[in-house]
Amino acid sequence: MNPKYYSTSEVANIMHMTRVGVFKRIKNGKIKAEKVGRNYIVAHEDLLEALGKSLGNEKKSNIEKAVEKATKEYRKTFEALGKE
Repeated sequence: MNPKYYSTSEVANIMHMTRVGVFKRIKNGKIKAEKVGRNYIVAHEDLLEALGKSLGNEKKSNIEKAVEKATKEYRKTFEALGKE
């Protein structure tokens, strides 16, 4: 069973990088983390997202909006391409 949360050291080992690199990515917002006392913890789902193995809810929402916009704007083009 996978733990629900990982320490920055565990994330660094999993991602094959230094703890300093993990802290930089947390600060830049590339890795979502929660501060607990003086330390950070990373949720399992957020780690998978940082590794590129899953999509977060925000990314899924952005993709759905883009698809919806494309279908509205290019409906006739898509229909014409579908007939070929």
